[in-house]
Amino acid sequence: MAEEINYASVVFKNKTNSRREAQKEEEIVYDEVKVPQKKAEQAAEGLLAEQKATNKCCNYQVMACCLGIFCVILLSGTIVITSVISVNNNKLTAENQQLENLTKEYNVSEMKIKKLTAENQQLNTTNQQLGTNLTDLNNTLSSENERLRRAKDNQTVIIGNLTKKYNVSEIKIKKLTAENQQLNTTNQQLNTQNDNLKEQIRNINNNVTVAQQIIDAYCPIKDGNRQCKPCPDGWLHNRSSCYAINDPDTAGQTTWEEAQENCRGKNSDLAVIVNVDEKKFISDNSWKSSGDKGYWIGLRAEAGKWKWIDGSDLAE
Repeated sequence: MAEEINYASVVFKNKTNSRREAQKEEEIVYDEVKVPQKKAEQAAEGLLAEQKATNKCCNYQVMACCLGIFCVILLSGTIVITSVISVNNNKLTAENQQLENLTKEYNVSEMKIKKLTAENQQLNTTNQQLGTNLTDLNNTLSSENERLRRAKDNQTVIIGNLTKKYNVSEIKIKKLTAENQQLNTTNQQLNTQNDNLKEQIRNINNNVTVAQQIIDAYCPIKDGNRQCKPCPDGWLHNRSSCYAINDPDTAGQTTWEEAQENCRGKNSDLAVIVNVDEKKFISDNSWKSSGDKGYWIGLRAEAGKWKWIDGSDLAE
Protein backbone atom coordinates (compact mmCIF):
# COMPACT_ATOMS: atom_id res chain seq x y z
CA MET A 1 0.00 0.00 0.00
CA ALA A 2 1.45 3.20 -1.02
CA GLU A 3 2.26 5.48 1.98
CA GLU A 4 0.58 8.84 2.12
CA ILE A 5 2.88 11.72 1.58
CA ASN A 6 2.05 14.92 3.55
CA TYR A 7 3.48 18.26 2.86
CA ALA A 8 3.91 21.02 5.39
CA SER A 9 4.90 24.59 4.88
CA VAL A 10 6.57 26.81 7.55
CA VAL A 11 6.90 30.53 7.01
CA PHE A 12 9.33 32.71 9.13
CA LYS A 13 8.77 36.44 9.13
CA ASN A 14 11.37 38.94 10.27
CA LYS A 15 10.03 41.95 12.25
CA THR A 16 12.05 45.04 13.01
CA ASN A 17 11.28 48.35 14.72
CA SER A 18 11.78 50.25 11.46
CA ARG A 19 8.61 51.03 9.56
CA ARG A 20 10.25 50.64 6.20
CA GLU A 21 11.62 47.24 7.08
CA ALA A 22 8.27 46.31 8.56
CA GLN A 23 6.68 46.83 5.18
CA LYS A 24 8.97 44.28 3.65
CA GLU A 25 8.57 40.76 4.78
CA GLU A 26 10.91 38.05 3.84
CA GLU A 27 9.31 34.69 3.88
CA ILE A 28 11.29 31.56 4.37
CA VAL A 29 9.36 28.47 3.38
CA TYR A 30 10.34 24.99 4.38
CA ASP A 31 8.67 22.09 2.68
CA GLU A 32 8.44 18.75 4.32
CA VAL A 33 7.94 15.62 2.38
CA LYS A 34 6.82 12.54 4.22
CA VAL A 35 9.36 9.83 3.90
CA PRO A 36 8.83 6.16 4.24
CA GLN A 37 7.61 4.63 7.60
CA LYS A 38 10.96 3.36 8.73
CA LYS A 39 12.66 6.61 8.25
CA ALA A 40 9.78 8.33 10.01
CA GLU A 41 10.06 6.05 13.01
CA GLN A 42 13.77 6.65 13.20
CA ALA A 43 13.13 10.33 12.99
CA ALA A 44 10.45 10.05 15.69
CA GLU A 45 12.76 8.10 17.96
CA GLY A 46 15.48 10.69 17.47
CA LEU A 47 13.02 13.44 18.21
CA LEU A 48 11.80 11.60 21.32
CA ALA A 49 15.35 11.11 22.56
CA GLU A 50 16.08 14.73 21.94
CA GLN A 51 12.89 15.70 23.80
CA LYS A 52 13.85 13.46 26.74
CA ALA A 53 17.30 15.02 26.81
CA THR A 54 15.70 18.44 26.70
CA ASN A 55 13.27 17.51 29.50
CA LYS A 56 16.14 16.11 31.56
CA CYS A 57 18.12 19.29 31.06
CA CYS A 58 15.07 21.31 32.11
CA ASN A 59 14.73 19.19 35.26
CA TYR A 60 18.35 19.87 36.14
CA GLN A 61 17.82 23.55 35.62
CA VAL A 62 14.74 23.51 37.89
CA MET A 63 16.66 21.60 40.54
CA ALA A 64 19.59 24.03 40.26
CA CYS A 65 17.20 26.95 40.51
CA CYS A 66 15.50 25.46 43.60
CA LEU A 67 18.87 24.73 45.14
CA GLY A 68 19.94 28.35 44.55
CA ILE A 69 16.72 29.67 46.07
CA PHE A 70 17.21 27.34 49.04
CA CYS A 71 20.80 28.60 49.48
CA VAL A 72 19.59 32.21 49.34
CA ILE A 73 16.89 31.46 51.93
CA LEU A 74 19.42 29.59 54.09
CA LEU A 75 21.92 32.48 53.82
CA SER A 76 19.20 35.02 54.67
CA GLY A 77 18.14 32.94 57.66
CA THR A 78 21.76 32.62 58.76
CA ILE A 79 22.22 36.39 58.52
CA VAL A 80 19.02 37.03 60.47
CA ILE A 81 19.95 34.48 63.13
CA THR A 82 23.48 35.93 63.34
CA SER A 83 22.02 39.43 63.74
CA VAL A 84 19.62 38.25 66.45
CA ILE A 85 22.45 36.41 68.21
CA SER A 86 24.66 39.53 67.98
CA VAL A 87 21.90 41.76 69.38
CA ASN A 88 21.19 39.29 72.17
CA ASN A 89 24.91 38.96 72.84
CA ASN A 90 25.29 42.76 73.08
CA LYS A 91 22.26 42.95 75.31
CA LEU A 92 23.62 40.14 77.47
CA THR A 93 27.02 41.89 77.63
CA ALA A 94 25.35 45.14 78.71
CA GLU A 95 23.32 43.28 81.32
CA ASN A 96 26.48 41.54 82.54
CA GLN A 97 28.26 44.90 82.76
CA GLN A 98 25.31 46.39 84.61
CA LEU A 99 25.27 43.39 86.92
CA GLU A 100 29.01 43.78 87.49
CA ASN A 101 28.56 47.49 88.28
CA LEU A 102 25.70 46.72 90.63
CA THR A 103 27.86 44.06 92.27
CA LYS A 104 30.68 46.57 92.76
CA GLU A 105 28.27 49.16 94.14
CA TYR A 106 26.80 46.53 96.41
CA ASN A 107 30.28 45.59 97.65
CA VAL A 108 31.10 49.27 98.24
CA SER A 109 27.82 49.71 100.08
CA GLU A 110 28.58 46.65 102.17
CA MET A 111 32.00 48.06 103.05
CA LYS A 112 30.46 51.43 103.94
CA ILE A 113 27.83 49.70 106.05
CA LYS A 114 30.52 47.72 107.85
CA LYS A 115 32.58 50.87 108.37
CA LEU A 116 29.57 52.83 109.61
CA THR A 117 28.61 49.94 111.86
CA ALA A 118 32.09 49.90 113.33
CA GLU A 119 32.00 53.67 113.76
CA ASN A 120 28.60 53.45 115.40
CA GLN A 121 29.90 50.82 117.77
CA GLN A 122 32.90 53.01 118.53
CA LEU A 123 30.62 55.99 119.10
CA ASN A 124 28.38 53.93 121.34
CA THR A 125 31.41 52.83 123.33
CA THR A 126 32.65 56.41 123.53
CA ASN A 127 29.20 57.62 124.55
CA GLN A 128 29.07 54.97 127.23
CA GLN A 129 32.49 56.03 128.47
CA LEU A 130 31.45 59.68 128.39
CA GLY A 131 28.27 58.80 130.21
CA THR A 132 30.27 56.96 132.84
CA ASN A 133 32.71 59.85 133.14
CA LEU A 134 29.83 62.30 133.32
CA THR A 135 28.22 60.26 136.05
CA ASP A 136 31.52 60.16 137.92
CA LEU A 137 31.91 63.90 137.48
CA ASN A 138 28.37 64.51 138.64
CA ASN A 139 29.01 62.33 141.64
CA THR A 140 32.25 64.17 142.29
CA LEU A 141 30.53 67.55 141.97
CA SER A 142 27.73 66.41 144.23
CA SER A 143 30.27 65.27 146.78
CA GLU A 144 32.14 68.56 146.47
CA ASN A 145 28.93 70.57 146.89
CA GLU A 146 28.08 68.52 149.93
CA ARG A 147 31.57 69.06 151.28
CA LEU A 148 31.29 72.81 150.77
CA ARG A 149 27.89 72.88 152.47
CA ARG A 150 29.31 71.02 155.42
CA ALA A 151 32.31 73.34 155.40
CA LYS A 152 29.91 76.24 155.87
CA ASP A 153 28.26 74.64 158.84
CA ASN A 154 31.18 73.24 160.76
CA GLN A 155 34.91 73.71 160.46
CA THR A 156 35.52 70.32 162.06
CA VAL A 157 33.48 68.61 159.34
CA ILE A 158 35.57 70.43 156.74
CA ILE A 159 38.78 69.12 158.30
CA GLY A 160 37.33 65.59 158.44
CA ASN A 161 36.19 65.71 154.84
CA LEU A 162 39.56 67.01 153.72
CA THR A 163 41.26 64.16 155.60
CA LYS A 164 38.99 61.56 154.00
CA LYS A 165 39.56 62.95 150.53
CA TYR A 166 43.28 63.36 151.02
CA ASN A 167 43.93 60.02 149.28
CA VAL A 168 41.80 60.90 146.28
CA SER A 169 44.63 61.86 143.99
CA GLU A 170 42.59 63.20 141.10
CA ILE A 171 40.75 65.75 143.21
CA LYS A 172 43.99 66.80 144.86
CA ILE A 173 45.71 67.08 141.47
CA LYS A 174 42.86 69.17 140.09
CA LYS A 175 42.93 71.41 143.14
CA LEU A 176 46.71 71.80 143.00
CA THR A 177 46.51 72.47 139.27
CA ALA A 178 43.94 75.21 139.84
CA GLU A 179 46.08 76.70 142.61
CA ASN A 180 49.13 76.51 140.37
CA GLN A 181 47.28 78.33 137.62
CA GLN A 182 46.17 80.95 140.12
CA LEU A 183 49.74 81.36 141.32
CA ASN A 184 50.94 81.69 137.75
CA THR A 185 48.31 84.35 137.13
CA THR A 186 49.32 86.16 140.31
CA ASN A 187 52.97 85.84 139.36
CA GLN A 188 52.25 87.31 135.94
CA GLN A 189 50.35 90.16 137.56
CA LEU A 190 53.24 90.79 139.93
CA ASN A 191 55.68 90.72 137.03
CA THR A 192 53.49 93.20 135.17
CA GLN A 193 53.32 95.42 138.24
CA ASN A 194 57.08 95.09 138.64
CA ASP A 195 57.61 96.08 135.00
CA ASN A 196 55.24 99.01 135.45
CA LEU A 197 57.09 100.10 138.57
CA LYS A 198 60.41 99.83 136.75
CA GLU A 199 58.99 101.89 133.89
CA GLN A 200 57.71 104.46 136.37
CA ILE A 201 61.12 104.54 138.04
CA ARG A 202 62.78 105.05 134.66
CA ASN A 203 60.31 107.82 133.86
CA ILE A 204 60.93 109.40 137.25
CA ASN A 205 64.67 109.16 136.70
CA ASN A 206 64.26 110.66 133.25
CA ASN A 207 62.06 113.40 134.65
CA VAL A 208 64.57 113.99 137.41
CA THR A 209 67.32 114.12 134.81
CA VAL A 210 65.31 116.53 132.67
CA ALA A 211 64.42 118.58 135.74
CA GLN A 212 68.06 118.60 136.76
CA GLN A 213 69.01 119.68 133.26
CA ILE A 214 66.42 122.45 133.42
CA ILE A 215 67.67 123.49 136.83
CA ASP A 216 71.24 123.46 135.57
CA ALA A 217 70.18 125.44 132.51
CA TYR A 218 68.24 128.06 134.46
CA CYS A 219 70.31 127.94 137.64
CA PRO A 220 73.92 127.12 136.77
CA ILE A 221 76.48 126.72 139.52
CA LYS A 222 79.13 129.41 139.54
CA ASP A 223 81.84 129.62 142.16
CA GLY A 224 80.13 126.88 144.16
CA ASN A 225 76.84 128.74 144.27
CA ARG A 226 73.75 128.14 142.16
CA GLN A 227 72.63 131.33 140.53
CA CYS A 228 69.25 131.24 138.79
CA LYS A 229 68.32 133.27 135.73
CA PRO A 230 65.05 133.53 133.81
CA CYS A 231 66.25 131.77 130.63
CA PRO A 232 68.87 129.18 129.66
CA ASP A 233 72.07 130.25 128.02
CA GLY A 234 71.54 131.37 124.43
CA TRP A 235 67.83 132.14 124.98
CA LEU A 236 66.26 135.62 124.85
CA HIS A 237 64.08 136.81 127.71
CA ASN A 238 61.01 138.95 127.17
CA ARG A 239 58.56 139.56 129.98
CA SER A 240 57.60 136.08 131.26
CA SER A 241 58.78 134.04 128.25
CA CYS A 242 62.05 132.76 126.88
CA TYR A 243 62.79 132.59 123.14
CA ALA A 244 65.35 130.52 121.25
CA ILE A 245 66.19 131.90 117.82
CA ASN A 246 67.45 129.21 115.42
CA ASP A 247 69.35 130.88 112.60
CA PRO A 248 70.62 128.12 110.24
CA ASP A 249 71.95 128.57 106.75
CA THR A 250 69.83 127.83 103.69
CA ALA A 251 70.71 124.11 103.68
CA GLY A 252 69.73 123.79 107.35
CA GLN A 253 66.31 125.39 107.06
CA THR A 254 63.40 123.12 108.03
CA THR A 255 59.65 122.76 107.59
CA TRP A 256 57.07 123.87 110.14
CA GLU A 257 56.72 120.32 111.50
CA GLU A 258 60.49 119.92 111.81
CA ALA A 259 60.76 123.28 113.58
CA GLN A 260 58.03 122.28 116.04
CA GLU A 261 59.79 118.96 116.69
CA ASN A 262 63.03 120.84 117.33
CA CYS A 263 61.25 123.01 119.90
CA ARG A 264 59.75 119.95 121.58
CA GLY A 265 63.27 118.61 121.99
CA LYS A 266 64.01 121.75 124.02
CA ASN A 267 60.87 121.34 126.19
CA SER A 268 59.15 124.22 124.41
CA ASP A 269 56.86 125.00 121.46
CA LEU A 270 56.80 127.41 118.57
CA ALA A 271 55.87 130.89 119.78
CA VAL A 272 52.21 131.81 120.29
CA ILE A 273 51.93 135.59 119.82
CA VAL A 274 49.40 137.06 122.22
CA ASN A 275 49.95 140.78 121.74
CA VAL A 276 51.61 143.40 119.56
CA ASP A 277 54.63 143.78 121.84
CA GLU A 278 55.47 140.09 121.60
CA LYS A 279 54.99 140.21 117.84
CA LYS A 280 57.39 143.18 117.59
CA PHE A 281 59.94 141.45 119.82
CA ILE A 282 59.93 138.29 117.69
CA SER A 283 60.01 140.26 114.45
CA ASP A 284 62.91 142.42 115.61
CA ASN A 285 64.99 139.41 116.67
CA SER A 286 64.30 137.20 113.63
CA TRP A 287 66.68 136.94 110.68
CA LYS A 288 66.21 138.17 107.15
CA SER A 289 65.94 135.82 104.12
CA SER A 290 65.93 137.19 100.55
CA GLY A 291 65.03 140.60 101.88
CA ASP A 292 62.01 139.29 103.89
CA LYS A 293 61.82 138.34 107.53
CA GLY A 294 61.09 134.59 107.48
CA TYR A 295 60.52 132.45 110.55
CA TRP A 296 58.13 129.82 111.89
CA ILE A 297 55.66 130.58 114.70
CA GLY A 298 53.05 128.39 116.37
CA LEU A 299 50.32 129.15 113.84
CA ARG A 300 48.94 126.85 111.17
CA ALA A 301 45.79 126.22 109.12
CA GLU A 302 43.39 123.52 110.32
CA ALA A 303 40.15 122.78 108.44
CA GLY A 304 40.41 126.10 106.62
CA LYS A 305 40.98 128.13 109.81
CA TRP A 306 44.16 129.58 111.30
CA LYS A 307 44.81 128.20 114.76
CA TRP A 308 47.58 128.56 117.29
CA ILE A 309 49.18 125.39 118.59
CA ASP A 310 47.48 125.94 121.97
CA GLY A 311 44.10 125.49 120.20
CA SER A 312 43.02 129.12 120.13
CA ASP A 313 41.84 130.80 116.94
CA LEU A 314 43.78 133.56 115.24
CA ALA A 315 42.35 136.95 116.23
CA GLU A 316 42.52 139.98 113.96
